[in-house]
Amino acid sequence: MLDIKFIRENKDLVGKAAKNKHKDIDVDEILRVSDERKRLRTEVDSLNQQRKLAAQKRDSILGSQIKTDLDDLEKRYADIDKEFVSLMIKVPNIYSADTPVGKDENDNKVLRQWGDIPKFDFVPKEHDEIGKALGIIDTETAAEISGSRFSYIKGDLVLLQFAIIQFVMKLLVEKGFTPIIPPVFVKPAVQNRMARFLTPEDHYMFPNDDLMLIGSAEHTLGPIYMDKIIEEKDLPIRLVGYSTAFRREAGTYGKDTKGILRQHQFDKLEMESFTLPEDSLQEQEFLVSIQEEILQALKLSYQVVIVSTGDMGFPNYRQIDIETWMPGQDKYRETHSADLTGNFQSRRLNARVRRTDGSIEPVHMNDATAVALGRVLIAIIENYQQRDGSVKIPEILIPYMNGLLEIKAK
Repeated sequence: MLDIKFIRENKDLVGKAAKNKHKDIDVDEILRVSDERKRLRTEVDSLNQQRKLAAQKRDSILGSQIKTDLDDLEKRYADIDKEFVSLMIKVPNIYSADTPVGKDENDNKVLRQWGDIPKFDFVPKEHDEIGKALGIIDTETAAEISGSRFSYIKGDLVLLQFAIIQFVMKLLVEKGFTPIIPPVFVKPAVQNRMARFLTPEDHYMFPNDDLMLIGSAEHTLGPIYMDKIIEEKDLPIRLVGYSTAFRREAGTYGKDTKGILRQHQFDKLEMESFTLPEDSLQEQEFLVSIQEEILQALKLSYQVVIVSTGDMGFPNYRQIDIETWMPGQDKYRETHSADLTGNFQSRRLNARVRRTDGSIEPVHMNDATAVALGRVLIAIIENYQQRDGSVKIPEILIPYMNGLLEIKAK
């Protein structure tokens, strides 16, 4: 959430950011409601003071009249406060100076590329065809049992998934990250404070329990410091969470229906960090460097993309995506995202840092994919496929594979 003082002092900037993020807000109306809210708050405080003086003078008639006026005024204030909050939570974060202004993903800008596009002496297949032939991906049985966009990951591909997890977790722990297995349920009110608006159309909701399933570990990692104060000496705090994530994928009908690219249920390792404001941009670059280190260790070609205003997340100040080359699809596909939200989420979460001089301010937050297991499995299957239909194991993962060098038909 943006500070109302910041909105007042940067009215044009906030309005422009909302427009370029395709969000319909009325800054003038927000400021009008804010002024009315402030005026009523002043009147409430004034009447409370008058009521206190009347009590001291034992003037019950005046006290009774003031109480009646105060009850009415407090109701009006509660109404305007509710309206103010409902307007404020619709204001998106502003964006960084280097964020491209654009309509959608077609306006994202490639910053750099790594690795050569692999060449094959045969026509490379897509992961779903390879996985079915090897007996390691079964979406047909899953569809009968659970419905579309579910899958069984089987046999050696399961070993490969856990090899990736072990490799990445070891790497991150050595870099100072604290490993976390977070809850996969979150209260909708908390999710709202994370500024990730996940509607019943997008996510699995359980209204009778006041709970919803998370769409990423960040949704329960980010609120860990909700309503808490972190000491400056304890920053940065870096967490890596492993969890299963759940998404309805409503609105993607007919899109990426084959294989395991776009699933209702998938596993992820997600990084979440809390830093001082002056360090948050550097922290985002650090998280992106880790993403690149992982892909380079796996010898997967990729490109780093800065996301445009029309494609970036609501709370994001700056968003970097990494797209990995998928030979079977003959194109780059998104496998990683790194979101710098600054103090936008922390203001809503009331997550703060106490400076060494005693001052308190919102902490800055970053979240980033360490590895989305399904998508990285796809990249490995397609990039490491062999003419005979087998899939070689990336060298960096062999120590975690019990001596297995390739996945082949049984």
